[in-house]
Amino acid sequence: MAAPAHVPDVFDPRKYADGVPHDDFAWLRRHAPVSHQEEHEIGDWPAGPGFWAVTRYSDVVAVLKSATAYSSWLGATQIRDPDPADLPFIRSMMLNLDPPEHGRLRRLVSRAFTPRRIDRFRHEVAERARLLVDGVVERGECDLPVEVTDDYPLRNLADLLGVPESDRRMLLEWTNRVIGYQDPEHSEVIRDSDGKPVNPRSPAMLADMFAFAQDLAAFKRRNPADDVMTALATAEPDGRGLADAELEMFFFLLSVAGNDTVRSALPGGMLAFAENPDQLRLLLEDPGLLDSAVEETLRYHPPVLSFRRTATADTELGGRRIAAGDKVVVFHCSAHFDERRFPDPHRFDIRRTPNDHVAFGNGPHVCLGAHFARLQLRAFYREALWRMRDLRVTGPVERLVSNFINGIKHLPVAFTPGTR
Repeated sequence: MAAPAHVPDVFDPRKYADGVPHDDFAWLRRHAPVSHQEEHEIGDWPAGPGFWAVTRYSDVVAVLKSATAYSSWLGATQIRDPDPADLPFIRSMMLNLDPPEHGRLRRLVSRAFTPRRIDRFRHEVAERARLLVDGVVERGECDLPVEVTDDYPLRNLADLLGVPESDRRMLLEWTNRVIGYQDPEHSEVIRDSDGKPVNPRSPAMLADMFAFAQDLAAFKRRNPADDVMTALATAEPDGRGLADAELEMFFFLLSVAGNDTVRSALPGGMLAFAENPDQLRLLLEDPGLLDSAVEETLRYHPPVLSFRRTATADTELGGRRIAAGDKVVVFHCSAHFDERRFPDPHRFDIRRTPNDHVAFGNGPHVCLGAHFARLQLRAFYREALWRMRDLRVTGPVERLVSNFINGIKHLPVAFTPGTR
């Protein structure tokens, strides 16, 4: 591969509207696996100090596994630095904590995510997939995210949390506000008194979500049910439940990350099958490949593009000297196509093994909801792929403008109605 005139820019969120820039990442993995990236001004958002982009699989895993060397707490986990006044607030989210505090909170919250509780929703999840496919299958065409897949994880998550039916659309509004802030279709830039754009993750922008979380927790204490919010809102036997701020931040994490992971993964997986009909035929002929097919869709279209850490001390990574306080950003979407780890990585192969992707992270911050996400993906593919026969893309694929979430906003498809 010929070297470009300069190191490819993999920061600009607008670039991802055309899909993952695989050629750029391939060049970086080969020539500059840890490269310094300019964090230039984008629209209303000011320039930042820059960061180190980590693109090889082995280095990505090394960063994710070492909370000692690469902190989630120092600067939080988004590429852009938060407002210094907001940083203490943002640090209270479990996603942005380091051990040992992260472990304490994770152990407490994991009691709400027991396999028994999650598996209790298996039937409801499968039934929801059936009903959503029912709504479009006889037409033989649809815009898959808008008409089907956007609603699916939202409703499943609302069931798991115990959010009343009348309040569920707010989950989607909050997700679009926080995740889609870089995208013109979803964003509405709010400015402070000095004319600066307000971070959508700031306390002021999340006040309505946190007020709802506290109201819902109070309701669950009066009316307990077998759902996650009841488990989080109810004191543990030793009297140590979640503090109010911890409960609010965990509700935020679940409502946004829990929804958007599956919301992004599903249309990406369906697109992969539409573009690789041989693999779709293989799955239809051998349903026993469904589990490995789910893993390959997560590798081929990781729902999360990148995550940020901050170096805690001077160190070395990929042959580069990293200074204490530097931003270090791992790119899952590059690691998943690293030829050193995944032979023929651009081939969509539902029989790929081993398939140790990092779609749900690695190390102490591995996704707490991965089991529920996989349950939803299996149920949806089991329903949709068998009933949307001869799946094909019929128009432009419109992607989210984001360097964080690998989202698909519009995916027009046509198909032949099939039987379950």
